[in-house]
Amino acid sequence: MPSSAGPSIDTITEGGRVTQVGEGQDADETTPPVMTFGAPTAGEILAERYELVEHINNDSAGRLVWRGVDVVLRRPVAVVMRYPGGESATEMLQAAVAASRVVHPNLVGVYDAIDEADRAYVVREWVDGQSLRDLVASGSLDAARATAVGSAVASALAAVHATGMVHGNVHPGTVMISDDGRVVLADARTDGADTQQSDVRAVGGVLYYAMTGYWPHTEAPLRGATAGHGRAAIPDAVRDANGVMAAPRQVRAGVPAYLDDLTMDLLDAGIAPPSSDVLAAELARLDVPDDDYLDNSGPLRFVGETGEEPSPLAAAGGRKVALGIAGLLAVVLVGLLIGISALGGDDEDPQTEPVAAPTSTAPVTEEPAEPVVRNLKISAARIIDPDSRDRSEVRDAEKVFDGDQDEGWSTETYSRSNFGNFKRGMGVWIDLGAERNVKSVQVNLSVTGASAELLTGTIDAPSSGAGDDQILTAYLKNRIGQPFEAHDGTTMTFNGFDVDQTYRYLLFWITELPPSSGGFKVGVQEITVQGS
Repeated sequence: MPSSAGPSIDTITEGGRVTQVGEGQDADETTPPVMTFGAPTAGEILAERYELVEHINNDSAGRLVWRGVDVVLRRPVAVVMRYPGGESATEMLQAAVAASRVVHPNLVGVYDAIDEADRAYVVREWVDGQSLRDLVASGSLDAARATAVGSAVASALAAVHATGMVHGNVHPGTVMISDDGRVVLADARTDGADTQQSDVRAVGGVLYYAMTGYWPHTEAPLRGATAGHGRAAIPDAVRDANGVMAAPRQVRAGVPAYLDDLTMDLLDAGIAPPSSDVLAAELARLDVPDDDYLDNSGPLRFVGETGEEPSPLAAAGGRKVALGIAGLLAVVLVGLLIGISALGGDDEDPQTEPVAAPTSTAPVTEEPAEPVVRNLKISAARIIDPDSRDRSEVRDAEKVFDGDQDEGWSTETYSRSNFGNFKRGMGVWIDLGAERNVKSVQVNLSVTGASAELLTGTIDAPSSGAGDDQILTAYLKNRIGQPFEAHDGTTMTFNGFDVDQTYRYLLFWITELPPSSGGFKVGVQEITVQGS
């Protein structure tokens, strides 16, 4: 967390300025001057809630970027201010409102958007770390790390695109790497000219930059191609005399062919890009070896320092090749044992018949290995609240799978256990990112005494009252896992899943609240899904 001594994030050496990347790129000489009359000061409290602590810088659009504190929740925030407000700030505020509706671990959280006519400001998550732009400035990433970053960005875009929205501002300055290894995408800024396809192509640009340190300026430039202005601009990709862009493998040795091909296909205007969810699944598949580089149980962490590139063989199914080699060795071993038995017969017994070598060797069949049960990655979560009008309880869904059981999502306090007789219930919807075999689902609750069930379905409707009702109506037809109503302690476990069935979307649906101080409420601290 940032301290009063100043933020640790993204120090820009030129001019000694500090940037909260994603919003605050270095301003160049052409940036219009920011209105200084009535400018905010340290200690000022906005909207009776957000205290301004330190002016970080002005971004290239002339907006002021401040480090602040939410005095109600006592958490650090970034405050991005624009003068004036009103119509000139409409695009910024609309983008912020849209972004706030999508909850995903790889998206920067947007907390508030306020227009005061003479000024407007967006309050969002403060991230300690640095941008991909500045991380790569000190050296390109290896294939595994570049793939992990691209996978996180594609996963974030898949969550955005699932709502029908477009991010429109994917580049190395809006991809942020926190100090704890989390990769997040910030600063959605669509202006109507962007498409989901251009978002996906930009992932190719991110991969290219991560591995080479260059940003591919194309004939139809990717949004944010300069990733800043003036001194902060990123150089164009290496090109030959005819202007043809060099592939990553031509710029840097050691880039695997499969990753090189994928990157160049995404940047090729003649090849239709895949959807963001398909790309996310493909990058997750290529993101190997997990055990050496990543911690799948929480935020992205770069834990391996071997310096070795991931083997294309492994990405292409190396485990199957290894099984084939093992089978061949087994056949050879059988032959050797037979030969040794024949040579080792008793010479004093001439009646002993030698052991005949087999005229043909039948293929040795390996029993299929049992699938390894592990914690499955939850790619997204949101709160399902179909009977509420103000949507005040749908925040903090990301806390139910952040690996921290001390923090989670909680209902409000109700006068009765049946949600005050106002709601059919509430729940947490999770997305596993792809179809998975599920072995068990564990839900850690804040108190005992709640009743809940586990549901599944195939639809992902928008996060709204109508969308939540659509999900609940469809999912109530598919109760899964061993029914578990009463339970001891605060851990609720669902098991007994069909081994031949796969699941992507799960809904933990709370039907009855336990008593709490002053009423009835419950918190969901952590959800863990095990399977293969």
